[in-house]
Amino acid sequence: MQNKPSLPVIKRLPRYYRYLGEMEQSGVVKVSSSELARMMGTTASQVRQDFNCFGGFGQQGIGYNVKLLREELGKLLFGRRPVPTVLIGAGNLGHAMANYLRKDAQGFALQAAFDVKPEMVGLTLCDVPILDMKELGSYCAEHRPKVAVICVPREAAAQVARQLIDLGVRAFWNFSHYDFSIEFPDVVVENVHLGDSLATLSYEVNNNL
Repeated sequence: MQNKPSLPVIKRLPRYYRYLGEMEQSGVVKVSSSELARMMGTTASQVRQDFNCFGGFGQQGIGYNVKLLREELGKLLFGRRPVPTVLIGAGNLGHAMANYLRKDAQGFALQAAFDVKPEMVGLTLCDVPILDMKELGSYCAEHRPKVAVICVPREAAAQVARQLIDLGVRAFWNFSHYDFSIEFPDVVVENVHLGDSLATLSYEVNNNL
C-alpha cells in the first residue's frame, strides 16, 4: 500500500466491491473513475485517491477492468482464506446473523455458536454446533478463532468481551450496544446498533418527506 488508508476510505471499499459486482453481472468490462464516482456520489478525484491508497489498479485514460478491480478489492476486503469465527448468543438475532454468515457473507468461517441456555446447548444453528458458554475457553484454546459475533444483551456483553479478549480474540462484530473499544482500545470492533439506524431513518421520514 502506498498510503495508509483512512477509515472513510476503508468503509467505501465494500460499496465499490458491490457496485463492481453488479456491473460484472451486467457484462460491463471497463469502468472509468467518473462512472464509479457517479455511482458512489463522490468525485472522480476521490475515487482515484481511494484506489491510490492500495496501488492504483488502473491506467490514466484507460479506466479500470471491472473483473480485475473487483478481484483485487475482494483480496483486500476478505483476505486469502476465511477467518475462523464464533458467535455468542444463539437467540433470534444470533440465528439471523449465523444464517447470513453461512449463506451470504464472504471472508468468515462460522465454526461454532455459544449460549448459556441449557435448552439451546447441543442443538445446531445453521449447521454449526451450539456449545455451552462454559466450553468457550477450551474451544478457543483448541481452535483459536479470530473473530467473535456478539449477539447477547448489553448487560452480559462486558463480561463476554473480557473473556474473549483474554482468550485471544481481537475482532468483534458487535450487536450488543456495549462498545468494547472504550474499555479495550486495542481491539477491532464494528458496532451495529439497529436502533440508531432506525432512528436515523425515522428522522429522515419525519423531516424530509
